[in-house]
Amino acid sequence: MEPKDTTVNEAYKGFTNTACPFYPCHKGVKREFNCLFCYCPLIAYACPGPYKLYTDRNGLVRKDCSGCTLPHDGYHASWNFIQKWLKRPVPWDGQPQTRRGRDT
Repeated sequence: MEPKDTTVNEAYKGFTNTACPFYPCHKGVKREFNCLFCYCPLIAYACPGPYKLYTDRNGLVRKDCSGCTLPHDGYHASWNFIQKWLKRPVPWDGQPQTRRGRDT
């Protein structure tokens, strides 16, 4: 098995599960749909993806990322986006988003 930094096969960067009963879970994805990040690893971190806030039944403020396509939009783009933000993760402070947009 080759280390991922030396292989030319980049299949580890994503897949599309068309058999999923929720597929496609997000509208507006322009490239091949990437299901690898079905649950985004950035949910607990500050990120540029569009999100809204809601208060759960226990009174905790949570992120609603259902409007975000960044982890799903193409294997290469979504992989690179997630990897970039996980290099220096900043815990989400529970505040509303002050900056919107794509920073990939």
